[in-house]
Amino acid sequence: MSSPQICYIGLGSNLEQPIEQVSSAIEELALLPETELLTTSVLYRSAPVGPQDQPDFINAVAQIETSLSPLSLLDKLQELEQNHQRVRERYWGPRTLDLDILLYGDLTINNDRLTVPHAFMHERSFVLYPLSEISPGLQMPNGENLSSLLVACPLGSLAKI
Repeated sequence: MSSPQICYIGLGSNLEQPIEQVSSAIEELALLPETELLTTSVLYRSAPVGPQDQPDFINAVAQIETSLSPLSLLDKLQELEQNHQRVRERYWGPRTLDLDILLYGDLTINNDRLTVPHAFMHERSFVLYPLSEISPGLQMPNGENLSSLLVACPLGSLAKI
């Protein structure tokens, strides 16, 4: 068991009652082994990234503290996705639940299964704005401040619900 790390998890859904999907996934994060749910953002609505022929997404960000290793946490998150009948039909397509490790402590990870910080988080308003809601002074592993990422990322269609 490793020492506990503060991690941020991005949540998203646009199928099968997405508000309920994200809300129940937040509750399920609190039940993960060696993990404590610290806080979550409010829910947001955003236009889809990629194919536009799909419903808007419901998004949130959760802050957890976990002793799970990065890959063990990824495995647990993928189990939760499967419990929500996640089907990967097409890249950036619709889904019942998407759970992404955005940040894991101050680690930088880049292997065939996991990239942390999340590869696209710096350009996604539905990640950065909820993240700033729960951790406004956050600093990225490379030393960049979340506030500077927000300046470069327009709000777009993102709206609190």
